[in-house]
Amino acid sequence: MSYSFLIYFAVILLLPLYAQFKVKSTYKKYAKVRSTSGMTGAQVARLILDSNGLQDVKVVESRGFLSDHYNPMTKIVALSSSNYHEASVAGTAIAAHEVGHAIQHKEAYSFLKFRHALVPVANISSNASWIFVLIGIFANLSGMLLLGIALLAIGVVFQIVTLPVEFNASSRAMNQIVSLGVIRNEEEKHAKKVLNAAAMTYVAAAAVAVLELTRLILIYTGMSRSE
Repeated sequence: MSYSFLIYFAVILLLPLYAQFKVKSTYKKYAKVRSTSGMTGAQVARLILDSNGLQDVKVVESRGFLSDHYNPMTKIVALSSSNYHEASVAGTAIAAHEVGHAIQHKEAYSFLKFRHALVPVANISSNASWIFVLIGIFANLSGMLLLGIALLAIGVVFQIVTLPVEFNASSRAMNQIVSLGVIRNEEEKHAKKVLNAAAMTYVAAAAVAVLELTRLILIYTGMSRSE
């Protein structure tokens, strides 16, 4: 078994698993740490929104574990039940992060606009790409494989563009909860750990996407040479 295969296997399978483990374990740890402000995630979100002139954005409760998100179409910050109702360091960090996306939306943050524009195209291309990839590989048709690679590349671009969007939202979140006095002292370090763990899932997804695209490009190159 070659070292290159082992590296590929590690990134494709182990990195995403580790990222999921890290975010869940970090979240569970700091979800048990009560914030000194005593504010629930919903209250933190509302405070930051109002402080940034976003009174038109609603904060609602959503179902599911870590289902927190911001919907720019409806202008809604949705927080999972525990984050919505409880006053924890983890809930504070995540609520602030989602509001960070709302602030990005208000300020027309360029990477966020680009990602939103890519969503419909990326959804269609990602689903269709593997049809052409599989046909190209099994039927030994380099043209079909190339088409699949081109479609898959759109999804890879989406994953890469997501990174600055998420990191920027986390940076905005930390600035907001520190400047508004929502967290203090050691809580700042703990909140950063929660946000960094969450960011790792996006890094893992991007790394897997890039590696898979690279592997297919190498297959295409070899196929083209043999024709």
